Amino acid sequence: MFTWLKNRWHSTGLTAFVTHPDCLTHNMGVGHPECPERLVAIRDQLMASQILDSLQEVEAAPVTELQLARVHPPRYVDYIEACAPTTGTFRMDPDTAMSPGTLSAARHAAGAVITAVDLVCEQKAPNAFCSVRPPGHHAESAKSMGFCFFNNVAIGVAHALSAYKLERVAIIDFDVHHGNGTEEIFRDDPRVMMVSTFQHPFYPYCGDAPLGPNMHNVPLKAGSTGREFREAVETIWLPALHEFQPQMLFISAGFDGHREDDMGSIGLTESDYEWVTRHLIQIADLYCQGRIVSVLEGGYDLSSLARSVAVHVKALSDF
Repeated sequence: MFTWLKNRWHSTGLTAFVTHPDCLTHNMGVGHPECPERLVAIRDQLMASQILDSLQEVEAAPVTELQLARVHPPRYVDYIEACAPTTGTFRMDPDTAMSPGTLSAARHAAGAVITAVDLVCEQKAPNAFCSVRPPGHHAESAKSMGFCFFNNVAIGVAHALSAYKLERVAIIDFDVHHGNGTEEIFRDDPRVMMVSTFQHPFYPYCGDAPLGPNMHNVPLKAGSTGREFREAVETIWLPALHEFQPQMLFISAGFDGHREDDMGSIGLTESDYEWVTRHLIQIADLYCQGRIVSVLEGGYDLSSLARSVAVHVKALSDF
């Protein structure tokens, strides 16, 4: 059960659904789990569930050099650009490759979060979901890994801090893999708090020892279910968020912890994703004027990904 505030900040306006066609052009090869069909499945499910018509669809602008530079050193951005192939693929690591469409996709994925921040902070949308790829939370300040090139959430957070002079921003990451890049970028930054759950030991084999006092990481053993996840949220995340009183929430929304997704071994269901989303909405209503920007990370079983995103977005839109 949820105790809703009488005057909800985000009770008017339409949730923004931010994406770009170029996010479909990044292709790491036949059979790769991080595939363009992920975004197609999400859109199809939102249409079939009659949710898409209740959203404000917005096409993302590409990220600028200045916006990238707040998170990634120019030499790293130059390296990514130099690696971009005109044909075929260029492999950054055993799991992560660039195709001719990758650079534009990555620029628009990061730009989508910038676009969402502007919409929400300028009260043009109550909150936003960014349906983008490639994902971002494994990308460190100067290292691509884990299917990620630019850290989309971190770029959006840095933009919110700089452009809108926010003093406290919280990042919530419930992907089955630890958001090591986000943690590396914001370690010891008192303006940013991160709360996360992830399977451990598991790729990227870190997170169990937080890098700073602003990191509240909760490792979950393989085989954990919604019970353990909800306990972590209630005993670790929510007290930390209440104490921090953030002015804006960012969600690294990875849905690969679903029990049908064989990328991990955590047994979450759609009801768990809806439950945590509604709790985060309560936090946003209390402290953030309802401001939430959610960004797609993992989720590789197309059916469970699409269904999980649908309940997440439905909760955000209060549909």
